Amino acid sequence: MKKTITLEAIDPIEIYGVGNKILTEFCSYFPHLKVVARGNELILEGRESDIAEFNIRFAQLIDRRHHKMNLTAYDVEDIFAGEGRTSRPTADMVIVHGTDGKPIRARNKTQQELVKAYFSQDLIFAVGPAGTGKTYMAIALAVRALKNREIKRIILTRPAVEAGERLGFLPGDLKDKLDPYLQPLYDALADMIPSRKLQEFMADGTIQIAPLAYMRGRTLDQACVILDEAQNTNLGQMKMFLTRMGMNAKFIVTGDATQVDLPRKSDSGLLQSIHLLEGIKGVSVIRFGNEDIVRHPLVTKIVKAFDQKAEGSSDAVAE
Repeated sequence: MKKTITLEAIDPIEIYGVGNKILTEFCSYFPHLKVVARGNELILEGRESDIAEFNIRFAQLIDRRHHKMNLTAYDVEDIFAGEGRTSRPTADMVIVHGTDGKPIRARNKTQQELVKAYFSQDLIFAVGPAGTGKTYMAIALAVRALKNREIKRIILTRPAVEAGERLGFLPGDLKDKLDPYLQPLYDALADMIPSRKLQEFMADGTIQIAPLAYMRGRTLDQACVILDEAQNTNLGQMKMFLTRMGMNAKFIVTGDATQVDLPRKSDSGLLQSIHLLEGIKGVSVIRFGNEDIVRHPLVTKIVKAFDQKAEGSSDAVAE
């Protein structure tokens, strides 16, 4: 059977994508259907049932284009996942593709909970040990939202707290002194955004990476804002950060309560803030455990060994 679909009152590239990228992704769901694009016409050849299904799904794709500025591969995925009205991935769906082409998706149940929380809450606390992918997943969600034009800015911040080295003794100007603290954020972004595009985003302020102190006095709207290493904030700093939230903003706070670099661990504002805010509508707390570590297998054993030592030291003090 043959059928021709004619695109009317819309530029074909808006549906097909540059280099037919969107159309190719769409057609991959119909392996038994031959599809030829000629200008504003699509010529279909195959089984009647496949053509009928193609026609329904393609109409959903066009309808989605009328409700957003640009289509992406995620829109195609959402349509075939049964979510034709929104551009929200399911928990196990690809969030974004890395610069090497590899898909980035939630790798365990807790990461899936973080993905789900992102689309239902405006403030998310993600806490747990190193290596669980808390910050990486948060940045992937932010990059996805930026590419889909759901936000206008990504803002990444960390408290500049010394972990064995004092800022004053490091060489260079202020930027040089602070960059080592922010490097993990640069690394994650570089995995997801081509180098030249990332430089453009940072030059025009679309992506901003700055120490926490630079957030004071700002109102952060239409943005995904990520506070990393939040265990090194005090309660006052945490309040300052959280009250920067503007309209249409998503705030994600990540941290590990076992790696506090403040002079007194009890000064950390992370757990205090969770205690104060958990249960408030719009706030979600995602807790990662050692079983969620996704780095080298040795990292899980290393974290466990240090945890056991810490517990042993506590017992000794108690005796």
